[in-house]
Amino acid sequence: MILCFFGIVKKKKMQEKNVFSQLLPQVLATLLGTLMAVSDGMTYGWTSPMIPYFKSNQTHIEVTDKDCEWMETIVLFGASAGLPFTILGVNYLGRKKCMIISAAVGCICWIMILVGKSLAVIFVARFFSGMAGDMCFVAAPMYIAEIADHRFRGFLSAMIYLMMLVGMLLVYTVGSLTPFIYVPIIGIVLTLVQVIFFPLMPESPYYLVYTNKNADAKKSLVRLRGADSNIDREILEIEKAVERQKTDKGRPQDLVLIKSNRRALLIMLILNGAQHFVGISVVFMNLHVILNEAGSVYMKTSTAAIVFAVILLISASVASAIIDKFGRKVLLILSGVLTGAVLLVIAVYFHLKNVQYDVTVISWIPAVCIMIYAATFKLGLGLVPIVVTAEIFPTTIKAIGMTIADVIYVIASIISIVIYTSLYENYGMHAPFYLFGISSFLAVFFVYFGVPETKGKTLDEIQLMLKGIKPEDFESQYKSKEINNPNAVLE
Repeated sequence: MILCFFGIVKKKKMQEKNVFSQLLPQVLATLLGTLMAVSDGMTYGWTSPMIPYFKSNQTHIEVTDKDCEWMETIVLFGASAGLPFTILGVNYLGRKKCMIISAAVGCICWIMILVGKSLAVIFVARFFSGMAGDMCFVAAPMYIAEIADHRFRGFLSAMIYLMMLVGMLLVYTVGSLTPFIYVPIIGIVLTLVQVIFFPLMPESPYYLVYTNKNADAKKSLVRLRGADSNIDREILEIEKAVERQKTDKGRPQDLVLIKSNRRALLIMLILNGAQHFVGISVVFMNLHVILNEAGSVYMKTSTAAIVFAVILLISASVASAIIDKFGRKVLLILSGVLTGAVLLVIAVYFHLKNVQYDVTVISWIPAVCIMIYAATFKLGLGLVPIVVTAEIFPTTIKAIGMTIADVIYVIASIISIVIYTSLYENYGMHAPFYLFGISSFLAVFFVYFGVPETKGKTLDEIQLMLKGIKPEDFESQYKSKEINNPNAVLE
């Protein structure tokens, strides 16, 4: 019995060691491939500490209020302009090369910001930073989803958001506490490390199979999984999956012509839209306005921004650690319910204040709720959508699907800000928060009935699930002599 016990313990330790050796190359590739995401987070948060600098007496470039508005929005214009290049790049150059190009462009943009002596240089750098960030957030999730073992895919896919949040936290702290030059120097170092070392990482096996480089795909998988893994079986699964998916032409119209793609498109639209219609863009850009409107005197706005970013990072880290254990739907539903409840509490507070009720004693509620909101939002609604979006589109249509997801993300952000401004100016601060709270509960309803659980599923199994076919039943249906047209199964 004792020998049996020690045998079990030894076997368990060997299994844990084997899992670690398999996971390590995938983690390394993910970390090196998402350093540009840190840079992108710094880019989006850069104006928060830098606009006060440009408006101070110590600035090296004179700016107007209008210039500051352009400095914020030109990144979004750059992201939109980069969409065609991103679609072509990930399909024809590959995920890995696009990630390297993205980091190289990001590095050049930080150099321009560091040495630039005019506002025009800053604008050009910010514009191309938006393009580089767009390519990063399309190519990197695709790459990670395709290199990751299905047991760890949720954790690895979530890392790109963690890296972006690290970037935001870096720029909030370093940008507000140190001279102007330090933020671009950090950006240059991060992107340069990716440009130098990420080329050493393997390309996506799915992309290599898709481009008929099966031998290279097998070598890539050996590097990602280790020689001891069952490579032959997995490469065969990838080849079968790509062969099935190639029956879909990969045309833009296939997003709506093929039923499974329509379902994936709807899931992507709702999840990406829900992120903003529960108010995250509004809170990001109007944190000081919200706290000032609340009459809260317990926390400075600059301190609140840093605390907010820290909580987002901690919550996202927790979510990434448990997403493969509890699943995507559980986190989305839990996040939606808690976020909706917090938003309604904030709405009620502002409603009471709006009807002249004395809320001085409870003026701490909005500040506390905003910090709780940061935790509950990033636990699911703020993290899981990018993981699911990278999983639910087939290889042939994934570039278009991910790019549209990026567009929807930007459009939903703009619409939510416009709606917030209109409701706030016409009815008061409580009105938009009531809308955000209700939207959160509606998102929970959709997730429960409309989003499949992708935890532990291979990318091929997810496609079969979206088509309404059980994985164990597919082969018999696919090989049946009665089926003369493969598209009859796939559509």
